[in-house]
Amino acid sequence: MDGAQTQHLVVVAGATGDLGTRIVKALTAKGRPVRALVRRPADELARGNVEQVSVDFGNGVALTHAVSGAACVVSALNGTAPVILDTQGQLLDAAVTAGVPRFIPSDFCLDYLTTRPGDNRNMDLRRQFAARLDAARIRATSILNGPFADLLEGQAPIVLHRFRRVLFWGDADQVFDFTAKDDVAAYTADAALDPAAPRHLRISGDQISPRGLAELLTSLEGRRWRLLRAGGIGRLSAIIAVARALTPETDAPFPAWQGMQYLRDMSTGRGKLHGFDNARYGKTDWTSAAAVLAPTIR
Repeated sequence: MDGAQTQHLVVVAGATGDLGTRIVKALTAKGRPVRALVRRPADELARGNVEQVSVDFGNGVALTHAVSGAACVVSALNGTAPVILDTQGQLLDAAVTAGVPRFIPSDFCLDYLTTRPGDNRNMDLRRQFAARLDAARIRATSILNGPFADLLEGQAPIVLHRFRRVLFWGDADQVFDFTAKDDVAAYTADAALDPAAPRHLRISGDQISPRGLAELLTSLEGRRWRLLRAGGIGRLSAIIAVARALTPETDAPFPAWQGMQYLRDMSTGRGKLHGFDNARYGKTDWTSAAAVLAPTIR
């Protein structure tokens, strides 16, 4: 790859995952060369200007060679401490050794900077990795986007289609941030190509409260949706403690209690994003909650 190309080369780790694949597609749609770090070549990446490199993250020399020449390394790795701290840490070390100027970590979450330490395992891991990243000789940009909008399709216990209820904890007017994965990927591609990107970028495709969701679903379905208050934040915290105590230790990213921790940070407003950067790259076609929910109406 010649010098002109390497100025825009982006290396993507976790490229075969759900978000990673979308980031690769967004970059290639902009005509940018991508080097995808994979365990084994993947058919879904075998098109466009994508170079697939099979790499062992435990081999520092090979990993450094794999990221060499990149303008930015994007991590879309997903997991708990063995991935977010260890594997991603190895990726960071390789990027620093190779002289890569920029690094985008696998944050893609609510604002972990404003959550309380100890309240959310996955946010604590990101906070811990951020400290290591900030001490490294590399320019970093974290993208914070709130929960992914596909949670509204039924993956989170918020929209209860069977009962036409919107379940919430605490305050029905607490506003949540939601951003579609394709929007996150497109924005990440822009950020990866922006040498002046700041340390944190905050985006939200839509902002809506439980009450707003009930009103939206009522308008979409033509039948009334109601609110269902499950209890206060104290009750939710008690349930989280019991669920975690009864759950075997796991490296799964989202056991039930972890999802509840995420919901607590949403419901308290501690993870709420403020000071949005949606307009930084001129993107205007953000996916709304209505667009996500409309296909789920039966």
